[in-house]
Amino acid sequence: MHTPTGHVRPSRRPPAMSQDGRVSAATARLPELVPPPTDLPPRVAELRARVRAFLAEERAAGSWTPRPDVWLSGWDERFSAELGRRGWLGMTIPAEYGGHGASPLDRYAVTEELLAAGAPVAAHWIADRQIAPTLMRFGTEAQRRRYLPGIAAGAVYFAIGMSEPDAGSDLAAVRTRANRVSDGWELTGTKVWTSGAHHAHAFFALARSAPRDEGNRHAGLSQFIVELDSPGVQIRPIPLLTGAHHFNEVVFDRVFVPDELVLGEIGAGWRQVTSELAFERSGPERFLSTFPLLTAMLGELIGASGVAREVGALVTRLWALRRMSLAIAGALESGTAPELAAALVKDLGTRYENEVIEVARLLVAIPPDPGAPHGFARLLADAVLHAPGFTLRGGTTRCCAGSSPGDWGCDEG
Repeated sequence: MHTPTGHVRPSRRPPAMSQDGRVSAATARLPELVPPPTDLPPRVAELRARVRAFLAEERAAGSWTPRPDVWLSGWDERFSAELGRRGWLGMTIPAEYGGHGASPLDRYAVTEELLAAGAPVAAHWIADRQIAPTLMRFGTEAQRRRYLPGIAAGAVYFAIGMSEPDAGSDLAAVRTRANRVSDGWELTGTKVWTSGAHHAHAFFALARSAPRDEGNRHAGLSQFIVELDSPGVQIRPIPLLTGAHHFNEVVFDRVFVPDELVLGEIGAGWRQVTSELAFERSGPERFLSTFPLLTAMLGELIGASGVAREVGALVTRLWALRRMSLAIAGALESGTAPELAAALVKDLGTRYENEVIEVARLLVAIPPDPGAPHGFARLLADAVLHAPGFTLRGGTTRCCAGSSPGDWGCDEG
């Protein structure tokens, strides 16, 4: 076993830590973009303690091993069902739909504990994070009663059907067509980067329900709830470099969607999607995906000298990102959907996650080892292999920070 000082690399400030012009510009605009600061209420402390105790018991029992990026890769239906049994899923769903009527701030405390622990949350993540609140905002009474109780129980899984081939990060360029037929719609087209579609029961699909209008590219888009066992749906894997299967291509060949599964209003898809992105982009998963690696790195650096600058920079930026994300959670609790602020958290947070990896590689002289069962070497290997997707999913950083809302992408997750 190496001593801590035996595997510490010579300290130098990594290039990724330098401030570029665009980040500085975004930071300068923070006061007008980010909602007022929010603090977690005192009652959350007891809830947090219960979640931590449960996670400690699970780890002691060997039920799972902490990993980075668990909200994408850590699919464990038993674990999700146990969270549902304890009341830690569907927390903001009203009790009449099987939820618990809790505050988004209560949910925030639970989700950051799960992410910080590297727990396997992928099975329920998308359904709990954005499908449930979107159904509460735009869904019909029948749709809520059909899906929300299962989401709160950790038994119904959803994916997101937005990104498409050849559309890049321009979500307004989707080509999937929704053609009106008797009693419903027929969908034809392809979605890509659809996380978890091979396990999910359904997803929200964005499709063009009217001819494209070059004068208003956002017009004529609608959302549909597509149950993924429907005739005409094909799900094809898109493996990662590791061979792991999280992403998928989903092909529609005249898939029938009944009128009762239209989400919201026909033609209002763009407004609904951009509202949904506030839930997708602002949560703690945008900067805690690499937190297990960060804590492992700190463990390896105990007693090391000359690393305070790099470590301090990471920790202070983590705290700033958390404050921004909490402010958006407070705004969501008040009923607003701050899409621009959420895009900023996603942009800065996913850049930060890559910098955690870079600093870990620079400061700790332990190489990544995907064959290691646990520890720093395995965490670093997992993080390195997942890193290319950090700044793509949820919309590329160029588009999230970018030129115009019409260009915001929505790569899945």
